[in-house]
Amino acid sequence: MGHKLMSTGPMLPSGLRYEFESAVGESVVQVVPVSGGCIAEACRVETLANSFFLKWGEPPERCAAEAAGLFALREVSTELYVPNVLWQGPYDAEMHSALLLSWIEAGPECGAVWASLGRGLAQLHCHFAQQFGFADNNFIGRLPQRNTWHRMWPTFFRDERLLPQFERARHHGVWRPVWDSPADKMLHNLENWLPARPEASLVHGDLWRGNIISMKDGRAAIIDPAVYFGHREVDLAMTELFGGFDANFYDAYNETWPLAPGYAARRDVYNLYHLLNHLNHFGESYADSIESILFHFGS
Repeated sequence: MGHKLMSTGPMLPSGLRYEFESAVGESVVQVVPVSGGCIAEACRVETLANSFFLKWGEPPERCAAEAAGLFALREVSTELYVPNVLWQGPYDAEMHSALLLSWIEAGPECGAVWASLGRGLAQLHCHFAQQFGFADNNFIGRLPQRNTWHRMWPTFFRDERLLPQFERARHHGVWRPVWDSPADKMLHNLENWLPARPEASLVHGDLWRGNIISMKDGRAAIIDPAVYFGHREVDLAMTELFGGFDANFYDAYNETWPLAPGYAARRDVYNLYHLLNHLNHFGESYADSIESILFHFGS
């Protein structure tokens, strides 16, 4: 979706082709794979009249969760573009599932697009819930993400974000025993670092650069969400984790809704979750960064 087009096209599974054509009321003319995904097959599907983004081969719960996240974002987003979910569901007897979205025509990155993203994200974060969580559990990458409702933000972040990743790392043998003591201390003292009840904002939840597309019409699009209602700083923190966004993004966000004092300290706490998630996805190349944060906050 908005990724670089490749030169050859795959055949769609017959059941998926049927579901696609039933959903859009048009016949497939061409299927062109797109790069950028590591979890599912993904392609642009051309008909005589339109282009669509289609990914398939995932369990039904992952497709349903992504669709729910996109619906939640699209319902309230004004300046940001969120792709329209046209269909999602199983396409074969094994319950392999697919997600069909409107196609995003990518354009060049520029300061105006980044500024639009900053304003749009701040506006998105102005949609609140009474508690922290989401109506359903979803996924962060291919791993489950629990969204049980909590009244207190540090409790949510400890029980639904950090603890499940700690437990998964231990179970899969990528946890270092030297982390035990600082991790326990950090969890015990999390209320010292995180606000008790900030605004429970609707957040994208996985806001790295690969989930942003500069559109040909000059807007910014957001894709692949892991949404929930949480402290808005979790989104800002992740934008800084892998190199950062353009300065126009941060300027526009802060002009729309300035960040509270102390964000720089909280940023590493929030990014610990994503570093642990990457550890559990890809292995110990993220371990040193995790150790640095644990020793800093758990000393």
